Amino acid sequence: MSKAITFSEFGAAEVLRPSEVTPPEPAPGQVRIRVRAASVNPFDLKHRSGLMAQAAPARFPVIPGLDAAGVVDAVGEGADAAVGDEVLGFTVGGGYAEYALLVRPVGRPRSLSWEVAASLVTVGETASRVLRQLGARAGQTLLVHGAAGSVGTIAVQLAVARGITVVGTVGEHDVERLTAQGATAVRYGDGWAERVKAAAPQGVDLVFDASGAGVLADSVALAGDSARVITIADMSAAEHGVRFSAGSVDQADDSLPQLVQLAAAGELDLPVWRTYPLDQAATAHRDIEARRNKGKVVLLP
Repeated sequence: MSKAITFSEFGAAEVLRPSEVTPPEPAPGQVRIRVRAASVNPFDLKHRSGLMAQAAPARFPVIPGLDAAGVVDAVGEGADAAVGDEVLGFTVGGGYAEYALLVRPVGRPRSLSWEVAASLVTVGETASRVLRQLGARAGQTLLVHGAAGSVGTIAVQLAVARGITVVGTVGEHDVERLTAQGATAVRYGDGWAERVKAAAPQGVDLVFDASGAGVLADSVALAGDSARVITIADMSAAEHGVRFSAGSVDQADDSLPQLVQLAAAGELDLPVWRTYPLDQAATAHRDIEARRNKGKVVLLP
């Protein structure tokens, strides 16, 4: 038996409980890892609370967690890794555990910390996917809402590196960091649209909403076409004719290996705010719900 965090009913963070589970066995194409770090994503909180019950039906008990990094200790037939390899990737069956299954594992460069390795998977794939769906290219101007969040900060850096002019909405305390990444920082809150117009007199071509802060109507007006706006966080997207981009392990693109290399080379920064022991997963969830975190939150089994 091994340790894991599970929930057997939907509810507040208190439903997360340390449990004893049987380590999973890898199916063809999968590897099992001894988890060194597991990322906590906003999806985990929605899943636990029941907000995703229709989109992601639960079979209790559930082990949450979309991403993990660790050392391979068992290999399924045809898997692209060997016992002893240090890898990261998308989990199958949850990552808040001592052992987890990964699909399409990516090797971890030694210069990449375990914490960043686990954190990069979902947020990196999401940022890359939305930029691709928007068709963002050099010479365009991109507005990123929630530019200081984990998805937003990766999207900003990838876009700037591609020669895209980026304007990002952030809080006052994040202005300096966003500016250092090569973007123009605009404070969010009342009047943000006018501030964006002043910061980008050439206009806005595309909008990536990673905030879910009720900005879609004005974003469509700025971009001039709802087809130029994508959100990953606002469930009212359809009311505005805006695409809601939601990824899955099966639909993930092949961007992760490149993102890993960029991060390992110091060309992509993903701040990790705090790490928690595995048995403090509920505390980690509460801190995110209270918006205390300023970066990724990671569990260390």
